[in-house]
Amino acid sequence: MAINYEKLMAWPFEDVRHRYTQRDTMLYALGVGLGTDPTNETELRFVYEKNLLALPTLPVVLGYPGMWLKDPATGVDWVRLVHGEQGLRLHRPVPPEGRTRVSQIIDKGPDKGALIYTERTVTDATSGELLATLTSTTFCRADGGFGGPAGPVKTVHELPTRAPDHSDDFATQPRAALIYRLSGDYNPLHAEPAVASAAGFKQPILHGLATYGIAGWALTQRVCGGDPSALQSLDVRFSSPVYPGETIRTELWVDGKVVSFRARAVERDIVVLNNGRAELR
Repeated sequence: MAINYEKLMAWPFEDVRHRYTQRDTMLYALGVGLGTDPTNETELRFVYEKNLLALPTLPVVLGYPGMWLKDPATGVDWVRLVHGEQGLRLHRPVPPEGRTRVSQIIDKGPDKGALIYTERTVTDATSGELLATLTSTTFCRADGGFGGPAGPVKTVHELPTRAPDHSDDFATQPRAALIYRLSGDYNPLHAEPAVASAAGFKQPILHGLATYGIAGWALTQRVCGGDPSALQSLDVRFSSPVYPGETIRTELWVDGKVVSFRARAVERDIVVLNNGRAELR
């Protein structure tokens, strides 16, 4: 079954009302990998309820619409899809309610796959104020050639050619994906070896948004002075999967309020996040 362009563009997402507690905030930080050293007081602020802070990337798991592309009516081969890009713009502190829509679908052609762009807005359930806007690109590797438009595609942020201004290494745990999925993304690709093998991976892979959270943590520590509210936006391209247990090295270039970044899996020396662009308040 091929992608039905008109049906996907009009996909009826239901509004998601999401009430989060301190427990959810701490579980998300643990899923990203904080707290491995329970005596690290910098990380303790995000995983312990006393004077608790939320990671700036927490909104990526709020108002999550679930595995909607697993619905047979979408026509998507969900086993072979991967997260392609992620963007986040923070308007206010972390929110309780969200809304999703498909904004664009790109047909890259037969054997080249398709891109599905979605946008999620997160608003305060009481005041109606817009708190965060999230954009996401899903790369459907097996679904090109359905006759949809070939463009336009998003422009890529070019990284500086000089050496990075900062570098931060973060060791993930072998069980990292099993913890991160408890924040709401239950795609079996991240837990079930047979599904990972069918998708072409040697083992379950880490959620791209977990790696995204690690990059957000590096930004918070290296250029925001440990203050998560100093980060306003965070956009990146997922260029290669991460296997739980690998070390993620985030490289940062600071140019005023704009920070360029990428991340690599140290053990394989392969870039896993690329063309990253963050803005500071």
